[in-house]
Amino acid sequence: MSDGSRAVFSALDNAKTQLYHFKAIVIAGMGFFTDAYDLFCITAVTKLLGRLYYYDPAKDAPGKLPTNINNAITGVALCGTLAGQLFFGWLGDKLGRKKVYGITLVTMVGCALASGFSFGSTATSVVGSLCFFRFWLGFGIGGDYPLSAVIMSEYANQKTRGAFVAAVFAMQGVGILFAGAVSTIVSKSFAAAFPAPPFSKGNVLSTQPQADFAWRIVLMFGAVPAALTYYWRMKMPETARYTALVEGNHKKAANDMAKVLEQDITIDEATSKAPVSPNSSYGLFSQEFLRTHGTQLLGTASTWFLLDIAFYSLNLTQKDVYPAAGLINKASSMNALEEMYHLSKAMSLIALVAIVPGYWFSVFLVDRIGRFIIQLGGFLLMSVFMAILGFKYGYLRGEKEFCGPGSKKDFCGGHPIMFTVLYGLTFFFANFGPNSTTFIVPAELFPARFRSTCHGISAASGKAGAIIGAFVVQYYTQNGDSNGIKKAIIGLSVVNLIGFFFTFLVPETKGKSLEELSGEDQEMGKTAEVTGGRNYRTDAGPESEMV
Repeated sequence: MSDGSRAVFSALDNAKTQLYHFKAIVIAGMGFFTDAYDLFCITAVTKLLGRLYYYDPAKDAPGKLPTNINNAITGVALCGTLAGQLFFGWLGDKLGRKKVYGITLVTMVGCALASGFSFGSTATSVVGSLCFFRFWLGFGIGGDYPLSAVIMSEYANQKTRGAFVAAVFAMQGVGILFAGAVSTIVSKSFAAAFPAPPFSKGNVLSTQPQADFAWRIVLMFGAVPAALTYYWRMKMPETARYTALVEGNHKKAANDMAKVLEQDITIDEATSKAPVSPNSSYGLFSQEFLRTHGTQLLGTASTWFLLDIAFYSLNLTQKDVYPAAGLINKASSMNALEEMYHLSKAMSLIALVAIVPGYWFSVFLVDRIGRFIIQLGGFLLMSVFMAILGFKYGYLRGEKEFCGPGSKKDFCGGHPIMFTVLYGLTFFFANFGPNSTTFIVPAELFPARFRSTCHGISAASGKAGAIIGAFVVQYYTQNGDSNGIKKAIIGLSVVNLIGFFFTFLVPETKGKSLEELSGEDQEMGKTAEVTGGRNYRTDAGPESEMV
């Protein structure tokens, strides 16, 4: 590795934690806030969409989305996310992280707003336009995964790199919490302004026409925080590691980092425009790449795939699991907005006490106990808690015959508090576990020229698992069939156990530099030439693009 690279990377790895680190977390994190909000707020409004657009007077039950429509609405954004992760991950390595970063944000904000304006005079046209905009929303969201992870990883210092990347990802938990909270506030406000009888006392009148505005407001709100960060995202300099290792411009890398680090970086002017080492020119999926990084990519992709089958299934099926478990009253005892309110409130409660704390436990402990232990323990405990939920589902849920004629519950005599605790612990150890580490590790293991692409491949594997959750697992849960839900939960327990074993393919990355992990220090060291020349000194000017 040239002296220019060493100076820049040493400054980055040894930099003390300062303001620019926290600004980078907020700037990248707001994208993830929008990602999570937009992907999970749909869970809070799908039952309302069913009541609004798919009520059948011939049936003595509230309107409900057909299985294929429900799966399409919840799953189409995941399909777009998968495509975006692959495309923008590749583009981030070709054009640079900064150039692509703004495109993903504009796509997310624009399509989030457009989702709320889904037009049409029939249910089919409204759902069709909603699915169209949500696909492209997912496409933009997909790009944010590899770019945010890689940018934060390449900005961070060596000692706290895991915590910084985990903090960016922890904004996903805040987004999930806000999705539930905004849905709760909007539905409660509309319900208070437009009262209506429960379905059992007025089937048609129980669905307020004004509710058609409620779900649109919820979908559109997620665009606001991300839009506010656009200016700062465009002011971020390109990461020094990309500039030095991929573009080969050490002088520019030193200049950029001197501004944000507020310190002098001295490099050898003779090597300030050094080319990338020819020994580092092997391509993606070449024999050399597969030999050095193939097992690692298999490990990061497979564990993310298995994790997201369970994680997204848990999130997307909340609307089906909570009523069946007795946490929410049966649909016929509520009007449309009341049902949305109680579902959103339950989502917010689980997010507040289980989901969000799990993320921040990862932030505070990932650089202390390591990624490997957190991921291994998370998969194992998820498997245990889901196995208990599955095998004891009838005991926890209760039975219909225990309900009196005027009961507002579908099942009675169960143990909803115990169910909530076990369900919440599953979420907690997903986030203080593989949901955080599968995001962190792919941003650390691979060479700079492949880092964004490999993170995109790993993340896309995860979304393939999420699509299975949306289109396969929901098939067993949507009708509220207790036997189907039981089978789904037990199946997810097995999936988590498989993830436990695949974790052994992923090495520990704690406490090592990105160049040491990727092997770039050895590759470049083989061909580095020590040349004479006067030193080039960069002085951190008063103007800084991030501070």
